[in-house]
Amino acid sequence: MPLRLPDRLPAIDILKNENIFVMDDTRAHAQDIRPLRIVILNLMPLKITTETDLIRLLSNTPLQLEVSFMKLKSHTPKNTPIEHMMQFYRDFNAMKDEKFDGMIITGAPVETLDYKEVSYWDEITSIFNWAKTHVTSTLYICWAAQAGLYYHYGIPKYRLPKKMFGIFPQQTLNPQLPIFRGFDDVFMMPHSRHTEIRREDILKHKELQMIAESEESGVCIVMARNGREFFITGHMEYAPNTLDKEYRRDVGIRDDVELPRNYFKDDNPDQKPLVTWRAHANLFYNNWVNYYVYQETPYDISKIG
Repeated sequence: MPLRLPDRLPAIDILKNENIFVMDDTRAHAQDIRPLRIVILNLMPLKITTETDLIRLLSNTPLQLEVSFMKLKSHTPKNTPIEHMMQFYRDFNAMKDEKFDGMIITGAPVETLDYKEVSYWDEITSIFNWAKTHVTSTLYICWAAQAGLYYHYGIPKYRLPKKMFGIFPQQTLNPQLPIFRGFDDVFMMPHSRHTEIRREDILKHKELQMIAESEESGVCIVMARNGREFFITGHMEYAPNTLDKEYRRDVGIRDDVELPRNYFKDDNPDQKPLVTWRAHANLFYNNWVNYYVYQETPYDISKIG
């Protein structure tokens, strides 16, 4: 089944060129099947890139999805045309009376700030709280994972001496969970962050289940409320060249950025990146949609709660 997307969203043409089946709203109205409603709160600076990365992964499911985009009223993005935001995004206030089968909250370039120093902290914590009663299952990614764990469970974050940057092997701690169906014992995940959460803090909370971790990059995935919440410290959604762009942007400018580990062939930045995470990324999102969104959500979406 295709993804149902807003008419003229830039990702549509990009993904069609990759032979991914997407359907705009005009065509979708002819379909007589209730699609699963997925909302993405996109906090990343390059919003069109992040939209495309996430939609590419969501396209792997055979279920029909209707994807919407949420924005913050208290924050104006600087790197995305205002016309794009007005056409494809809606404020939280305009969406707060709706219910969704799934939600994705992305990372944001504010991780070195204390949470309460973030200009939109009050609004985003209102969204965190709202998601508990209006969304069947929510994925929190990178900074959102840290912020969500802090808001919901009081888990602190810690500044790293240098950026956690590269592709790191992760171990599944409970491979019988549906989210890991089809996974190998070890899978790779991109990380790009200056802060961390620690396993000893997670283990103090019986409500939290650490389900994947790495000897190199630490806590990877934490699950809560039987899969109503997933907190992911890395970036499964990253495209092959994302870390390359980050490296070339920051090298020589920041003193805490090194060559991304386990990324370039022979650790040579003149070589192409080795893509080692995409298969498991597709599996993860497919499993999330199938087992934690589709199979847990009521057909009458108004009964989510």
